[in-house]
Amino acid sequence: LQWLKNPGPQHEKRTLFGDMVCFLFITPLATISGWLCLRGAVDHLHFSSRLEAVGLIALTVALFTIYLFWTLVSFRYHCRLYNEWRRTNQRVILLIPKSANIPSNQQSLLGLQSLKRNSKETIV
Repeated sequence: LQWLKNPGPQHEKRTLFGDMVCFLFITPLATISGWLCLRGAVDHLHFSSRLEAVGLIALTVALFTIYLFWTLVSFRYHCRLYNEWRRTNQRVILLIPKSANIPSNQQSLLGLQSLKRNSKETIV
């Protein structure tokens, strides 16, 4: 969620949302199309030409191969972008322990800074 809130490049976010929308539309369409092709192939095997059945089976295999290829390439692209973002957008806070040498007003400031810590920051 931090990546989506980050005011970084909007192109990457639009690409992710576009791919998610395409995935939500293409998945049911590919499933229905593959089922119809296989159903037609079974009907052609029982009632008519084997050549048409083989063609429908080949069409189904091509359809699912293209669908899986697009899904894997898209997933790999977005994982690579996310890993690159994680590598370049790290927030680290250095906590200084309270000691007797620091005046009390500076200790209270240090205490306030540690309370303002966000969950996305790493404590070292």
